[in-house]
Amino acid sequence: MDTQIEDIRVDFITGSRRFSNFCWALILLLGAISFSCVGFSSYLRGDIIPFPSSERILFIPQGLVMCLYGIAGLFISLYSWCTIWWNVGSGYNKFDRRKEIFSLFRWGFPGRNRRILMQISLMDIQAIRIEVREGFLSHGILYMKMKGRRDIPLSRIEEYPTLEAMETEAAKLAHFSKISIEST
Repeated sequence: MDTQIEDIRVDFITGSRRFSNFCWALILLLGAISFSCVGFSSYLRGDIIPFPSSERILFIPQGLVMCLYGIAGLFISLYSWCTIWWNVGSGYNKFDRRKEIFSLFRWGFPGRNRRILMQISLMDIQAIRIEVREGFLSHGILYMKMKGRRDIPLSRIEEYPTLEAMETEAAKLAHFSKISIEST
């Protein structure tokens, strides 16, 4: 969702709360629980849940390894759910022509640097750069090319469904901020 009021343009950035992340976190959780249940079932020599049977699995070494994989999966799943809960990566890009400032805000992981805010003069922006990578999983990213600094990514890899949508967004952004577009 983008908002533009005369001299201010705000582009909201979706963070970790995406449907695909919910699906992956759920798949990880269910797989980890299944592995743990099969491992513990082999230790108890009886099925905890009826679906994955553990009759032919010895606790040492297969059951123990299944338990370890299950525990590792639970930690990875917990990390994924925490990332979704904290909405890491969400924020906004704000272009203010009146104050001649570009503000980039993102939410990070909890702690001292949870809020990431960069404010850059529009005079330090050289161009909007479009990077397109062709191949099996082709994708494009919008960058803000800076004078004497590293380029700042403005979009995620999977944000734009087509090259045309990305080019349109880059053109709108370049027109609003009165800077040029480069392509690599």
